[in-house]
Amino acid sequence: MREQTGAAIVGCGTIFPVHAGAVSRMEAAGLKLVVDTDGRKAEQAAAEYGCEAATDYRAILEREDIQVVHLCTPHHLHAEMAVALLQAGKHVLCEKPMAHNLQAAERLLKTAQDTPAQLGIVFQNRYNAISQKIREVIDSGALGKLLGMKGIVTWHRGRDYYAGSPWRGRWETEGGGVLINQAIHTLDLLQWFGGEITSVQGNVTTGILADTIEVEDTAHAGIAFKDGAWAIFYATNAYVTNSPVELELVFEAGTLYQRDDHLYLKQNGAETRLDEPASSYNANTVPGKAYWGGSHELLISDFYDHVREGRKFWIDEAEGIKSLRIISELYRLSKTQELR
Repeated sequence: MREQTGAAIVGCGTIFPVHAGAVSRMEAAGLKLVVDTDGRKAEQAAAEYGCEAATDYRAILEREDIQVVHLCTPHHLHAEMAVALLQAGKHVLCEKPMAHNLQAAERLLKTAQDTPAQLGIVFQNRYNAISQKIREVIDSGALGKLLGMKGIVTWHRGRDYYAGSPWRGRWETEGGGVLINQAIHTLDLLQWFGGEITSVQGNVTTGILADTIEVEDTAHAGIAFKDGAWAIFYATNAYVTNSPVELELVFEAGTLYQRDDHLYLKQNGAETRLDEPASSYNANTVPGKAYWGGSHELLISDFYDHVREGRKFWIDEAEGIKSLRIISELYRLSKTQELR
């Protein structure tokens, strides 16, 4: 058996079990340390996963037995921690977004490009079966040129959600609202499908949640791509439930659309289902929420494979910053407290 890659996870909140569970199920990885500023949380997590606990992430910096660090912390801590860890030679897998503002993201991008350690950003929905199939169709040219896209996210985040994590809903710590936290995954898919962006139009507003948060709860955008495609995008946290994400891609010779976590092709008036559910999510075995997409474990395992084999991980700092640039432009256009 090959030597295990030592891992640490910083942040023992909502997303922690997804990362810890994935690492624990990999034969080639071993969880050595969990970190949380809340010592009780860290100790409980360490007891559950059979590892050490700490309250300061800097405990990792001199640990030779730890090669990969997962950042599952509030947004405003991502860039600062990632920079220090990369400079210490640690490979970093960072939950989205890579930073809570564009300035911090640019600093992190430069550090990642200047150090030999790898930075990966968690956009797990690129690994969903539907996303992979869409990408395959685009690359094959089977349906001709991509003409346009639509992405819609209608989810629910209530007062309890924000009260339970006071860093959320604030410009200083979350960096924004529905765009930077929930809908960033759909924006990432649109830019991954569409390629280089030439312009962004749109606006953000705060309506239903105005008495709870200082950031936006609703956003809409139009995105123009270099190859001529045009995308429209709508997202809100002010719906009454967490509906499945809707995607539609119109090509010269047909239309692909995601509905209720299935992929369909409409061509010549006929509709054909192309795929199984977009995720392999199983509520009995995978922690988290189904509408996140169930592909965290695929991404995490792939990141470790790239690290062990010395290959550059494909969702890196250059990929991670693309959606932040879209978001920053929408905040600028809205004349709100933009990502600064």
